[in-house]
Formats: sequence, structure tokens, C-alpha cells
Amino acid sequence: MLTYAMGYMADAGIKEIGIIVNAGDDEIEKSFDSGKELGVKLTYIPQGAPLGLAHVVKIAEPFIGDDKFLFYLGDNILVGGVMKFVDEFEASGSNCHLVLSKVSDPERFGVPEISGDRIISVEEKPSNPKSDFAVTGIYLYDSSIFEAVNSIKPSARGELEISDAHQYLLDSGKSVSFSEITGWWKDTGKPSDLLEANRLVLDNLRGKNSAKVDNKSSVTGRIVAGKGTTIKNSKVRGPVILGENVHVENAYIGPYTSISNDCDVIGCEVEYSIIMSGSSLKNVERRIEASLMGHDVELSQSSTRPRAHRIMVGDQGRVEVA
Repeated sequence: MLTYAMGYMADAGIKEIGIIVNAGDDEIEKSFDSGKELGVKLTYIPQGAPLGLAHVVKIAEPFIGDDKFLFYLGDNILVGGVMKFVDEFEASGSNCHLVLSKVSDPERFGVPEISGDRIISVEEKPSNPKSDFAVTGIYLYDSSIFEAVNSIKPSARGELEISDAHQYLLDSGKSVSFSEITGWWKDTGKPSDLLEANRLVLDNLRGKNSAKVDNKSSVTGRIVAGKGTTIKNSKVRGPVILGENVHVENAYIGPYTSISNDCDVIGCEVEYSIIMSGSSLKNVERRIEASLMGHDVELSQSSTRPRAHRIMVGDQGRVEVA
């Protein structure tokens, strides 16, 4: 998701990007380094605790200075990039420009009240929404936002809410304009959303298949695979992404599957799923589908008696056993 977000920014002419990371966590920095391969310059900004989106803007002020900027939440994905919104912000002459999308459940989001071509109020997750628009995770600001984030108070949940910062701008007489997304947009806050976003990404898949494929394997459709990846005695049907150093053997990888670096898939069938780096799937009898697996996950068939499901699942996890 971050790769696509930064690609959108680079396409819009944004070449300096600050990424908010958890303090002490260097995983993202290891993945993207300086950003040179993406054609951008990256700066990593540590956040000690998740204290709200307005807090993210607050700690980014030394990096941004007096420049206008785009704030993009990395779990958002859309068709068409952000160039249109950057251009419309510049043309509007406003202090803040929000990107909106019509949704069936606006109470899950920040919701704007609109008059003409301007927003007149913003409310976070209202029980009685004043419109059927959601404020997406794409925001454009001038430097007046810093006064707002430094002036608001934490909400009942202890966070500096970005909707409160937007309302502060409005109450201070600042201008808040908007664009509407007319195509596909997803806030990947739920597992089903993440799988759907993955489907969208793979539908537009471009890239090179660098995997070593033996003569007992069948690879069809659009496949992108990284260096060091091997496919042995297996069937792979795209669209599929395989990262670097992925080992696929005696397996079936079906459409809309993304497998990150350093994974093993042996004796398994996987389809419409996302598997993060360092994971291992071995000799599972039933097909794995519509599944999300984090980093360093191990999934294998039990070889001991009595046979049983032995499961270790973290917070908000979900397991369906057939």
C-alpha cells in the first residue's frame, strides 16, 4: 500500500515525503531506504505513541515548515492517483482541501456538512450524519493547519482528532474546499477491505516475473515475482504478486494472491489472500482463501496424534476452521 501511495505522490510531482513510523521500528525504513528507487526522497519521522491524526501533523511540522503539503493515510487506496486533488487545491485558494467519497455508512468516518463549493462543518463519526460523504484519508493543507493542531484538545479517547483540527480552521474563518472521488476508493480498515484493495491493485498489475520456474510448473496470467523466487512442481494463476526469495513447491497459487518476501508455500493451495513476509505454509490439506496472514506466521498440518487444531491468534483475530 505504501508503495502505491508514494507512487501517486511522485506522479503528482511530490518528491519529498515524510513517513510517520512507530518509534524504534525500522521495518519500513529497511523496505524503502532513501526512496531513490521510487524517485523520491524519504524522511522517517518517529511517533512515540498513536495519539491521533492531528498529532501526526503536529510532529511533522519541523519537516514541512511553511510549505503546502499533502497528508496521505497509507491504508487508503484509490484509482487515478492524487494529481487531480493537488491541482484542485491549488486552484481553490483555500487553506485546507479535503477529499470526499460517498459512502453507505458515513457514521464510520469524519463527515462534512457542505454548502456550495465549501465545507462549513466537520464531525467525527456522528450518530446522525449531515451528509452521505466520508472524509477520506487524503488531505491537503497550507501552514495554517499547524495552528489548528497545536490549539485543539485531546478527545474523549485521548487523541488529537483531525476532524477537530478541520473544525478549528472553519471556526477561525479559514477556507475549507473539497474534491469528490468519483472512482474506486477504499479505506482498508477492515480485512475484507484490504482483500478488495489487493484485488484492485492486482487488476492493474504491471511488472516483471523474475522467478525461476521448473518444467513441471504451470504459470499463467499476470505474474510479478522478485529476485530469488522459485516455483517448483506448482501451478500459479495470475494476477499474483510474489516477493523476493519466495519458495513455492507442490502448490497452487490462485488469482488475487499477494505473497511478500521470504515466504515458503509448500504442499498448499492459496487463493485471494495476502501473506506477509517471513511466513511459512506447509502441507495444509484444504485450500486457503480470503485470508490475511501477518509477518512470520507458521501454518502447517499437524503430524501428531491426537489430531487437533493448535491456534495462536492475537487481538481481533478471526479463524474459520472447515
